[in-house]
Amino acid sequence: MVNPLFIFLPLLSVAAGTDGPDPCVGRRIHIRSLPPRFNTDLLRHCGADAFPLADPSAAATSTPPCESLANHGLGPRTHPRSRSWYRTDARLLEAFFHRRILERDCLADDPADADAVFLPYYAALDALPYVLDPGLLDESARHGVALAEFLSRDQARILSRRHGHDHFLVVAGSAWDYAQSPSVEPRLWGSTSLLRLPELANFTFLTLESRTWPWQEHAIPHPTSFHPSSLGHLRAWLARARRSRRATLMLFAGGASRPSRPNIRGSILSECANRTDACVVVDCSGGKCAHDPVRYMRPMLRSKFCLQPPGDTPTRRSTFDAILAGCVPVFFEDLAARRQYGWHLPPVRYDEFSVHIPKEAVVFGGVRIVEALEAVPEEEVRRMRRRVLEMAPRVVYRRHGSTPELREAVKDAVDLAVDGVLQRIRRRTRALEDGLPERIYAQEEDSVDI
Repeated sequence: MVNPLFIFLPLLSVAAGTDGPDPCVGRRIHIRSLPPRFNTDLLRHCGADAFPLADPSAAATSTPPCESLANHGLGPRTHPRSRSWYRTDARLLEAFFHRRILERDCLADDPADADAVFLPYYAALDALPYVLDPGLLDESARHGVALAEFLSRDQARILSRRHGHDHFLVVAGSAWDYAQSPSVEPRLWGSTSLLRLPELANFTFLTLESRTWPWQEHAIPHPTSFHPSSLGHLRAWLARARRSRRATLMLFAGGASRPSRPNIRGSILSECANRTDACVVVDCSGGKCAHDPVRYMRPMLRSKFCLQPPGDTPTRRSTFDAILAGCVPVFFEDLAARRQYGWHLPPVRYDEFSVHIPKEAVVFGGVRIVEALEAVPEEEVRRMRRRVLEMAPRVVYRRHGSTPELREAVKDAVDLAVDGVLQRIRRRTRALEDGLPERIYAQEEDSVDI
């Protein structure tokens, strides 16, 4: 069994050099010291009898729970000789993000010197008892309360200095799953009220999917299974995706059961059943694809377009797998990505690397997806593929301990998320200093390329 405790790097602050400008101006982050019960202790309970990190009903390819903790949350390698591919469980993004923050330059030991405060709270893991144990369902409004109480009494000046506007944390899930009203009765299964706690109202939450209106959330990419540790590994994969022969017009990877009422996913499955010459379906029902990237990446490499219909929620991990494979994503609503990941995929560039077909036109208007995609000129398809592969490094979570060459050449998903947070915090703290609180709560423009 993999040791569930991570060996984290020591917290080191980087002092500015005596010559030249200070490279850390506006970029210093203090990592808040939290009791282990809010992070590393949660990793001890990885067995199926406690807080399972893998669905026991999933296919045999699913990674055993404790093995998901390997490689600081990236999971075990897909193959002993693999250098970049892992069986990654998205719920461990919080632990992996913590590990990556510890590697950054410009860390501040003293919070008074910091521009931002990172909370290494493993929120998704801490929520598991409330969403898995029926006996704790009525207690789900208390998710995060212990953290709020700790922050308010332990070195309270850190929180009070900017009223929490300089604090940020990662939540490995959809914001919808953590935004249930505390007053709802009976409690809704599968969700908590973390984002509704008034003590945390000013924090910035990095979630895998955000809601459209709350100003404190921002979506970051779903983690894929690809985590390169060197520039050579990244370039080798992109070269493979670039030269891959794509004989399939379009692909859908997801649940293959037909819905009981008309919707875009049902229309896709129906069209693919009738046009097997142009469409491939990768059945990911029952978690078959969760920890088995070979199952879907090979077909994606052979496809020109990858269909990204909304499911239970608008966004999909498959979007980022497709981008990584150089398979041009096809969206059916803006909430699927354009209105989510502005720091990583600038909204003004979507027409360069993706196709949009309104879902209403397909479900009720008689539009055939195959015909719409066949009408795209081949040169335009090649141009979009080039653009989507240019976007790919922005949504990759590179491996911890990666080479300096890779770190200097490419800003990955973590780098861009932190840049975005720092930009947001600067805007808020400036508004506080100027006595203009209305600017703090304004919806922010994410179309600026970071």
